[in-house]
Amino acid sequence: MISLSDRQIQTATWIGVGIALLVLLYLLGPILGPFAVAAVLAYICDPMVSWLVNRRVPRAAAVLLVIALLGLVLAALLLILIPMVYKEAMTLVSRLPDLVEMLNTNVLPMLKNHFDVDIQLDANSIRQWVTENWSSAQDLLPGLVKKASTGGLAVIGFFANLLLVPMVMFYLLQEWPHITQGLRNVIPRPMVDRTMRILGDIDKVMSEFLRGQLSVMLLLAVFYSIGLWMAGLKFALPVGVITGLLVFVPFVGFTAGLVLALLSAILQAQGWPPIIGVAIVFSLGQLIESFLLTPYIVGDRIGLHPLVVIFALMAFGQLFGFVGVMVALPASAALLVALRELRGAYFSSHVYLGEPDKQEDVA
Repeated sequence: MISLSDRQIQTATWIGVGIALLVLLYLLGPILGPFAVAAVLAYICDPMVSWLVNRRVPRAAAVLLVIALLGLVLAALLLILIPMVYKEAMTLVSRLPDLVEMLNTNVLPMLKNHFDVDIQLDANSIRQWVTENWSSAQDLLPGLVKKASTGGLAVIGFFANLLLVPMVMFYLLQEWPHITQGLRNVIPRPMVDRTMRILGDIDKVMSEFLRGQLSVMLLLAVFYSIGLWMAGLKFALPVGVITGLLVFVPFVGFTAGLVLALLSAILQAQGWPPIIGVAIVFSLGQLIESFLLTPYIVGDRIGLHPLVVIFALMAFGQLFGFVGVMVALPASAALLVALRELRGAYFSSHVYLGEPDKQEDVA
C-alpha cells in the first residue's frame, strides 16, 4: 500500500480544489457574467476607494462616488461613440459604389499589370443594391431598438444584469478588506506566509499589468484621436477611442484601428493626404506604445507576453464564454506566478542539481 506524506496530501488537496473550482466555473458560466464584470471592476477601482478612505472619506461614500464616476465615464463614452459609429457606417454604405469605382480605376489595373490578376467589380450592381436597401439600412438602428423593446424577458434580463453589476461591485468594494482578511484566515497556518507571498506576487503582476494597460489605453486613445484629427480624418474621435480601447488585446487593436482609419480616409475622397496622415499617425503610435508606454508604464518585468495574453483570452473564452474572457488575465497571472515557483523549485531540486557525492571516509 502506497503511503503519502503530509506535503503530498496537501498538494493533492489543493489540486483537487483547483479542479473543482474550474468545473464549478464551467457549470455556472452562463450566470456569472455580471459577477465577473463586477469583480474585475472592483479590483481596478479598489485603490481609488482606498485613496479616498485614507483621506477620511467614509468607505460607503467613497465606494458610491467611485461607482458613480465610473458610470458617468462609461455613459459619456457610449453616447459619444454610438452615434458617430452609426454615422460612419451609413457613410460607408452610401459611398460603397464610389469606392468600388476607385478600386476598378486605380487598384485593380495595378494587380493585372504586376501579378496578372484580372478582377473587375460591378459598380452599377452595387449602386443598385445600395439604392434598393438604403431605406432599410437607415432604419436598422431604430428597428433594432424597436425589436429589443418587444423582447420582453430578454430586455428584462439585460437590464437586470446591468443593474446587478454596480450592486455587486458596491458590496465587493465595501467588504474588500474583510474579504481579503477572510481569505487569509482560511489558509492553513503552516502555509500562511508562503501563500500570502504567492498571492502578493499574483496581485503585483495583475495590478501592474491591468492598471498599467488601462493607462496605456487612455493615453493611446487620446494620441490617436488628436493625431487623426490633425491628419484631417472626419471620424478621428470614434476611430481613436476604439483603437485605444482595443489595444488591450495585443496586435488586434492596432490592426483594427488602422483598417478603420484607412477606410475612413478613403471614403473622404480627398486624395492621398489623409491616407498618408493615417499611416504616419499609426506608425508613431506603434513606436510610442512599444518603446515608451508599455516598457515604462506596464513594465517588461511583469512577464505577460502579448502572445500569452492573446492565447489566454481565446482559450478561456472558448472554454467559459464571456466569463472566461473576464477571468483570463487573472488566471494567466496566477499561472505565471505558479510557473515561477515551479521553476525555482526545479532549479533548486536534486533532479536538476543531482545528488551530492558521498564523501568517502578517510581512514
